[in-house]
Amino acid sequence: MVTSTLKYNHRTDDSHWEVRIPSCISECRPVVDEFIARAEMLGVTRTQAFALRNGFHEAVVNAVRHGNGQDPEKLVRIAYGFVGNDVWIEVEDQGPGFDATIVADPCSDANRERPGGRGLRLMQHFMSSVVYNDRGNCVRMLRVGAIG
Repeated sequence: MVTSTLKYNHRTDDSHWEVRIPSCISECRPVVDEFIARAEMLGVTRTQAFALRNGFHEAVVNAVRHGNGQDPEKLVRIAYGFVGNDVWIEVEDQGPGFDATIVADPCSDANRERPGGRGLRLMQHFMSSVVYNDRGNCVRMLRVGAIG
């Protein structure tokens, strides 16, 4: 299990975990690595771990970079849980939010060379469900059948 150099305030039990990290890119990988270590202990396969890692990492980086503008004074709340064979993940930033429905499709010919939208597309590809709150500063993702 990866141990962060920062002191995180988190609560944990066998099925739920929550942490708040400062909005620094360097904090993203350790929190994702810890999540993957916990998931693998519960029986997540390599294929499922790959999907979970990619979807989760993208959500955390988006919150740090786009939501909070990499302001280390702003926190990203990260929670996840294991329910039956499924895994849910929630990532919330302190930014103003956004409307995911108006993000341009990065796969269209007109947008292939433009930055933006690819991370959201990756999250949708790797997760069974990706849902945003009304404000657009919190994403809840579900990966069905990830365990076992």
